[in-house]
Amino acid sequence: MAFIANIGRGIRRSVSGTAGFFRGSVQELKKVRWPNRKEMVSYTLVVLITVVLLTIFFFIIDLGIAELVKLVNK
Repeated sequence: MAFIANIGRGIRRSVSGTAGFFRGSVQELKKVRWPNRKEMVSYTLVVLITVVLLTIFFFIIDLGIAELVKLVNK
């Protein structure tokens, strides 16, 4: 019987823990300094340029590996 009582306590504790987690998350999000429009545009451009450069890099590497495979298979 004590086992069942312990399960009940654990469930109550986890429910209050979950609510506390969400309360804490909201409090932390209120402390966040959100970027303004100019910063957001700047960050977005950095990400897009990085993605384009990495895409070109891996495309060139892929072409080189494909040519090596063709040479090996001849």
